[in-house]
Amino acid sequence: MALLKDVAGILRRNRMLGVLDDARMQELVALGRVSRFSENQTVFSKGDPGDCLYAIMKGQIAVSTSSEDGKTMLLNILNPGDVLGEIALIDGKDRTAGATALRPAELFRIDRPEFISFLERHPSLCIRMMGVLCERLRWVSENIEDAVFHDVPRRLARRILLLGDTYGQKTPAGLRINQPVSQEALAAMLGVTREMVNKSLRALRNSGAITYNKGFIVVTNLYMLKDMAGESGDVP
Repeated sequence: MALLKDVAGILRRNRMLGVLDDARMQELVALGRVSRFSENQTVFSKGDPGDCLYAIMKGQIAVSTSSEDGKTMLLNILNPGDVLGEIALIDGKDRTAGATALRPAELFRIDRPEFISFLERHPSLCIRMMGVLCERLRWVSENIEDAVFHDVPRRLARRILLLGDTYGQKTPAGLRINQPVSQEALAAMLGVTREMVNKSLRALRNSGAITYNKGFIVVTNLYMLKDMAGESGDVP
C-alpha cells in the first residue's frame, strides 16, 4: 500500500498540484489519507455529493456518465498522478460523472473542508486550478462538437490520437498504444454502438493508418490518421 511519504512524489506528476513547493506539498499531504478500491469497485457515482478530491496513487480509474435510460458513455481513463472529483469539490454540488476502479487502486483522498481551507491559504493554487478547469471545459466543448459535426470514423481517429498522446510508445512498427482498448470501450468513449466502431476500425485498418490486434492499437501512419481526424500540421 502506498505510504503517505510516497504521496508527494506521485502528486508531482499532476499538472495542477505539481507546482506546489516542498513545504506546501507536505502541508497538503498531511491533510489526506489513502483509500483502497478493488477491481470494478465504485469510487463514486454520478449524483453523489462532491465531498472530496481524489489523486490516483496506484491503479486505473474509469470516469463515465449515464443517461436515465441506462446508456453509458466512457469519458476518460485516469492513471497514477491524475486527479478526479475536483469539479464537484469546488462548488460542493453533486458529482457530474461516476468513477470506477478498472484494477485494484489506491487513491489519496482529501475531504472538501480541508482542501477549500488549503486553497484559501494558498490562493496561487486557485489560479492554477482555474486553468485546469478551463482545459476541462474546452475538452467537453470539443467532445460536443465531435458528436454533433463529425462522423464516427473521424471521431474514432481523433480518439486514437488522444490515446496515443497518453499511452503511445514509439516502436519500429509505429506508435503503439500500450493500453489495451476493447471495441466495447471505444464504443463507450464515443457514445456509439460496437458495430459502428467495428466498421470504423476496419476502415482505418484498410487505409493503412493503424493495426488493431487483441485490443492493442498501433498507429502505422500518423500523417494519414491525423488527416482522417481532420487535424492539420506537420507530423514529427
